[in-house]
Amino acid sequence: MTAKDTNYTSGEEPTTWLAYALENYLTFMPFQLGLLATLIILYFPVLIGLILFYIGGIYTIIHKRIGNLPDDPDSEQWRKSQRIHAFVMSMLGKLLHGYEVRGTDNIPKGPAVLVLYHGSMPIDFYLFTSTFLRMTGRLCRVVADRFFFLLPGLKTYFVMGGCTHANREECVALLKKGHLLFIAPGGLREQNYGDNNYKLIWRNRQGFAQIAINAKVPVIPIFTQNIREAYRVYGNIGPMRWLYERTRLLIFPVCGPFPVKLRTYVGEPIPYDPNITPEELFEKTKAALRALIDKHQKIPGSILSALWERFEVHRKEE
Repeated sequence: MTAKDTNYTSGEEPTTWLAYALENYLTFMPFQLGLLATLIILYFPVLIGLILFYIGGIYTIIHKRIGNLPDDPDSEQWRKSQRIHAFVMSMLGKLLHGYEVRGTDNIPKGPAVLVLYHGSMPIDFYLFTSTFLRMTGRLCRVVADRFFFLLPGLKTYFVMGGCTHANREECVALLKKGHLLFIAPGGLREQNYGDNNYKLIWRNRQGFAQIAINAKVPVIPIFTQNIREAYRVYGNIGPMRWLYERTRLLIFPVCGPFPVKLRTYVGEPIPYDPNITPEELFEKTKAALRALIDKHQKIPGSILSALWERFEVHRKEE
């Protein structure tokens, strides 16, 4: 028998390469399906978010091409699309979280840096900016992580919604044009490492302070009550932290959404002071946001308590 005949057995057809590959694939299929199911369970909220992003992305691209709209999201030609998007997001927030905003009187008519605590999922960015657009007609600009702009086919959608991955000079330019600029100094690190104790994980990220000083605008702390109870991050272990610190793209597994009550509180502005240093403004903003959290958030946060707040009558703040 020659080497060519080694796959022959008496009374059987020769085993082809394709049949051999298929046989091995079917052997490992249960493992592959199990791995896929595990990833879907671990990242279910992230997957739902991506699906919603792409629905919005498809709508935005179609609307832009049909209407021959410009790239500038501040153009009046984009207002109809932005208002439709804001209406949908506002209704989603009301339905899922009974979403409310308090303290919008603290936001000036001119430019300002809005500094937000970063929750497990940044849903409050979208809910606040959508609600504020419907209330005032103003489009907030959001400094988003570069991760979002790496997602194929979504750049137009994020730009239409006011998101930007601008550097410091570009952020200052946006403020000088009169925009409100949303920044979460904690970023993905605060999203991944944070818990229901609501500690600020900013390290030494003072960029927002330098931007506010250069643009000569106030800084306004903003906090969303129960944002850590709406979604819970898990998997905050050594290997995951090691991987995130080296890639800066990893999102830890998330559990949720839980239909808890969400309220965004806008704190009092920290006015521009020509004599303040970035380090001092950084610490002052951190203390102001910490005070806002301590005032409005039960610590440690509880999902059951946050759910019960959906049925409580909230007394108007004096």
